[in-house]
Amino acid sequence: MNKNDLAFTPALELARLIRSREVSPLELVELYLNRIEEFNPQLGCYWAVSAEMAIADAKVKTETLTTTSELPPLFGVPISIKDLNPVAGIPCTYGNPALLQNVPNYDDGVVTLIKQAGLIILGKTATSELGSYPYTEPTGFPPARNPWNLAYTPGGSSGGAAAGVAAGLSALAQGSDGGGSVRGPAACCGLVGIKPSRGRVTHAPVGNRVAGIATNGPIARTVADAAALLDVMSGYVTGDPYWLPNPEPSFLAKTTEKLGNLRIAFSTNIPPFGEADSNSQQGVRETVKLLAEFGYSIEEKCPDFSGLIEPFTMVWQGGVAAAGMPIEALQPMNQLLLSRIGSVGEYLQAVAQMQIIARQVVAFFDTVDVLVLPVYMHSPIRVGEWANLSPEETFQKIVNWVAPCPVANATGQPAIALPVGFDSNSLPISVQLIGKPGAEATLISLAAQLEAANPWIQHLPRLVMSA
Repeated sequence: MNKNDLAFTPALELARLIRSREVSPLELVELYLNRIEEFNPQLGCYWAVSAEMAIADAKVKTETLTTTSELPPLFGVPISIKDLNPVAGIPCTYGNPALLQNVPNYDDGVVTLIKQAGLIILGKTATSELGSYPYTEPTGFPPARNPWNLAYTPGGSSGGAAAGVAAGLSALAQGSDGGGSVRGPAACCGLVGIKPSRGRVTHAPVGNRVAGIATNGPIARTVADAAALLDVMSGYVTGDPYWLPNPEPSFLAKTTEKLGNLRIAFSTNIPPFGEADSNSQQGVRETVKLLAEFGYSIEEKCPDFSGLIEPFTMVWQGGVAAAGMPIEALQPMNQLLLSRIGSVGEYLQAVAQMQIIARQVVAFFDTVDVLVLPVYMHSPIRVGEWANLSPEETFQKIVNWVAPCPVANATGQPAIALPVGFDSNSLPISVQLIGKPGAEATLISLAAQLEAANPWIQHLPRLVMSA
């Protein structure tokens, strides 16, 4: 297998090659570090590369192969961590250059789980400032670019994570999603991204400061890889404010499980935002056509998201305020959000109102198993396209672009982004599946069925092929 093929090999297959001694963890780490050195300058995926730590870890794991055959499913596979999640010994900037010297002495809870599963951390990936933007262009850092077309964004806030996987600079990526920040970048870069149910993935040891709307999630090339990483990331840690039981059997096992009859709703019209663009509509309609061929019950309908906009915005503003950054150190839109923050009472009223509307949305799923929506309302924007807008204009553009995503954050429901094709700019077209609370297993089974009928793994960005 040549080095390009190896770099783009699915993570589970890499793990199999490691267990069979056909490749070592050290060889994989060196391969990805070489690719990062070659391609990261033009892509802006990584802000901190932990080469020495990764090589040292890979050497230990390569030695472990000689002493045991009992290994976790993803043992030895390289992964990246988003720069909103602390990793001991690696700078954590949260997308703000004032924090370049901030080096945590502890691991985020999800990072601990990733390490315990035997994955090897390559470094920290680019994020928008405080995770607030759906594109990754924070002041003081190079913009992250889409490996399918460098003129366009890979999305945000997990933009570096998705661009890195799509470009073959890591086998897997950890991301986080507070309003579409896993699903959007996955969609922009032609990857699978899962936003898990509330309580599926721990927020230890710090906690969730935004009323449960945000969660960590996997970004991968295949549904099976994403499911396997979600298995790793899932689990209760003592003191978590909400939690779900671990799946039995695993999420990975669900990729081969057949489903019974499902009731599936779909829409390309998102109330009150209107119709998605033609590319986003195409992804939904092609997916629905396949689902109908599978024999599922299909109906065109969608809940009204109107009531969520105002309270969700207030909660989002609270997240910016909770970061504790001085207003003058923030980008203009985050300054605007911070200046708008109300009283504690107003924040709690917004949380309560969001929960009331969320109950109404979840009730929609009493008669629906899966809702098929666009991921975003239109195709990816160019890098810098909104850079000269006022903060108010930027915020409104963002709200109108990411409209199909925040509902699953507000309700705590699981959702998955899945690539289905390409647009005229050679950028991926994707679709979003939203499931009942706690029903990741259904979404993963259904996504695997769609992936088998419309394989994507053979598509690779030509811009990142080594000579």
